[in-house]
Amino acid sequence: MTQNGTCGARVLLHAFSTFSLGGAQARFVQLANALGPGYRHVVMAMDNCFDAGAGLAPGVLWEPVSVPVIKGGALANRRLFRTILRRMQPDLLLSYNWGAIEWAAANCPRVCPQVHVEDGFGPDEAQGQLPRRVWMRRVLLALNGLQVVVASRNLERLARSTWKIPAHRVVFVRNGVDVPNGLRCPPATANPLAVLRIGTVAGLRPEKNIARLIRAFAQIQKRYPSHLSIVGDGPLHAELQKLVCDLGMEDKVEFTGYLADPLAHLVTLDLFALSSDTEQLPLALLEAMAVGMPVVATRVGDVGAVLASVSPDNLCAPDDAAFAAQLLQVLDCQTLWPQWAQAGQDKVRAAYSKKHMTAQWKQVFDGHAADLGTL
Repeated sequence: MTQNGTCGARVLLHAFSTFSLGGAQARFVQLANALGPGYRHVVMAMDNCFDAGAGLAPGVLWEPVSVPVIKGGALANRRLFRTILRRMQPDLLLSYNWGAIEWAAANCPRVCPQVHVEDGFGPDEAQGQLPRRVWMRRVLLALNGLQVVVASRNLERLARSTWKIPAHRVVFVRNGVDVPNGLRCPPATANPLAVLRIGTVAGLRPEKNIARLIRAFAQIQKRYPSHLSIVGDGPLHAELQKLVCDLGMEDKVEFTGYLADPLAHLVTLDLFALSSDTEQLPLALLEAMAVGMPVVATRVGDVGAVLASVSPDNLCAPDDAAFAAQLLQVLDCQTLWPQWAQAGQDKVRAAYSKKHMTAQWKQVFDGHAADLGTL
């Protein structure tokens, strides 16, 4: 592959831990679809999984490339990745999160321009930063002089204070979504006699703690006829299905699996629930607000800031008992749902525009992340 790529397209090498659907992958799909064939995207995944590619539009120039990654083989992987970078000479390398940090090691000394992107943490860092990873980020990101793009104000603070990255090299680019036209307006009232449709969109991974949502749902069944819809897939799928069976709720809980267009499903639901142990600025939350859904959520990452002017009392600690109590409280306040739903749509329009996000990421893709400055 030449530096200029196909038809003069700018070549971007995206290094993920996995290209199965998650927040970073969903955002990449949105951006690639919006920005079109001006870029050629080479996607490498440490686990050689490329499922999220199903969401890419036909006109997007992209290529999934499998690499023989050795688990725990940091030195061998570094040599392999460095060889790939020297051969391909991409216009820009984008490495995503801790799972792809070895690409920063491979690009030291610098073979090509690089931006490192941080979206959040897995379950092993849900309660705090691991010292070894802090030091590795300080060495590979701070001392290596990389520009770092972060998806939340919480990560911005961590990058500056804990990872010791100079402020001028940390850029906060907030996630954004469209408020769709022609979809439902927030309901005028909620009917307490109807079957309430509760839902979430998440990868079925430990840090999303969908088990917490399922257990809370089992408790509210005693007071409210309801149905739970879980959109997404992941390694805990079978375990979560077993939990539903053990609680005797097979007819009340739906696992949709991966959906290429989760918005089309979200508009059929009444309430969005986010039960995660750790988040930053989740796209699924913004999408739910955009289609006019009231939200109940754990107070993690930037979620509290997002909901501060929308429904601040619908937040709780990432704790099973607290979440079950909070869910019940929200169900007891159905007359307020239209107010929360309208406020959520207004918030997304004002502060989390997909158009603004796309324009900022285009600058990143074009190699001008430093020009974005501190927002």
